[in-house]
Amino acid sequence: MAPPKEDGPGLSRTLSSRHLSMIAVGGVIGAGLFVGSGQAIADAGPAVLITYALAGVLVILVMRMLGEMATADPRTGSFSAYAEEGIGRWAGFSVGWLYWWFWVTTIGVEATAGAAIVHRWIPLLPQWAWVLVLMAVLTVTNLFSVKSYGEFEFWFASIKVAAIVVFVLLGLAAVAGLLPGVEAPGLRNLTGHGGFAPHGAGPVFAAIFVVVFSFFGAEIATIAASESPDPVGAARRAVRSIMWRILVFYLGSIAVVVTLLPYDDASVGKSPYVAVLDLIGLPAAGTVMDVIVLTAVLSCLNSGLYTASRMAFSLSGRGDAPRSWGRISAGGVPRVAVLVSTVVGFATVVLNYFVPEEVFSFLLNTSGALAVFIWLAISVTQLRMRRRLEAAHPAGLPLRMWGYPYLTWLSIAAMAALLVAMLFSPSGRPQLLASLALTVIVVTVGITRQIRANRDVPAEVGAE
Repeated sequence: MAPPKEDGPGLSRTLSSRHLSMIAVGGVIGAGLFVGSGQAIADAGPAVLITYALAGVLVILVMRMLGEMATADPRTGSFSAYAEEGIGRWAGFSVGWLYWWFWVTTIGVEATAGAAIVHRWIPLLPQWAWVLVLMAVLTVTNLFSVKSYGEFEFWFASIKVAAIVVFVLLGLAAVAGLLPGVEAPGLRNLTGHGGFAPHGAGPVFAAIFVVVFSFFGAEIATIAASESPDPVGAARRAVRSIMWRILVFYLGSIAVVVTLLPYDDASVGKSPYVAVLDLIGLPAAGTVMDVIVLTAVLSCLNSGLYTASRMAFSLSGRGDAPRSWGRISAGGVPRVAVLVSTVVGFATVVLNYFVPEEVFSFLLNTSGALAVFIWLAISVTQLRMRRRLEAAHPAGLPLRMWGYPYLTWLSIAAMAALLVAMLFSPSGRPQLLASLALTVIVVTVGITRQIRANRDVPAEVGAE
């Protein structure tokens, strides 16, 4: 029995090109860039640029594979729907649910991080109360219409992009010695302090699994494209722009940090972007960065809620989630799916009240390696779907993966090596094992469902 097709025509197609361009641009700029990069710099030194470049190449290849499928067959469920067709019903079920879990846990983590910042500014309410406020505001936004999500994300992403662009421009001016009171550093911070790779090649590659998760979210644009008037064009533009986004936002800004400051400076490890702004002499650099990080957090929270709800909607349309999750409001919003996807986020309100110290470790470990698992599924799916897509588009695919099948296999090998590296990393191992345990459970359920569905086929045929 063929799996039911995703039922998506009822979704509102009101995301404009303006919204989608900023969703695509902002999708790779998260709080991990502003905060998490400090640890990667401390571990690898200036050679962290190689780390970011390697991780960037991997995500560009994965996005190209996804773009090939998304432009040939736009779906709300995106890679989950493709995995169902390319690998099997169990794969679509598993990828969809794991992706949903990743984003609902991210919602909780981002709400907690945002609440911590707001609580520092306005301590009148406890942190758990601010989690509740942030969750409520963005839940209402997503319930109202997809256009309201797009509008919020447009402005959130605009602030992030403007901040990064200004940071890079100011940094380049400082590197060139054009800012008063800031001496041009030359190459001393890149080659001094132990050299370009002060701790050797090991940390450069070991840091990849820390860096690679900063890029997760780029695929949101291909999901959002299905709710635009031109899904194929929107997906194509999003995929083609990923390269310059990584070059400017990640490699550009990290290059500014490691050129202007010694990698082993304590301030760099704590908050590299604040350290650069302090060096430049920007007043209240810490507060400015808090505003930018809060914007990034709210953007991720907003996009996470949108993405999780659309994946839940897609799962429902394919018979892999309760049918009620597929109900669409008059405004074209799957409201039940939105509300269901807030459940973990609101649960963090309770966790913050009782065990605020354990919230992050509990949530992060269960989703820590899911990004790599999902990228692996995308790669394997593209490997299996290429001929089918070519047959459906005899005039040529709208977007093609480079160097097929060699670069696809290279990506799969790179991700397998990344998982092995996590296994031998003290910080990565708990995340890998927790994520692997969750994945085994979900895949087992998916395979069991597929076996049961296959057993029902003869009975149904006989009844007919």
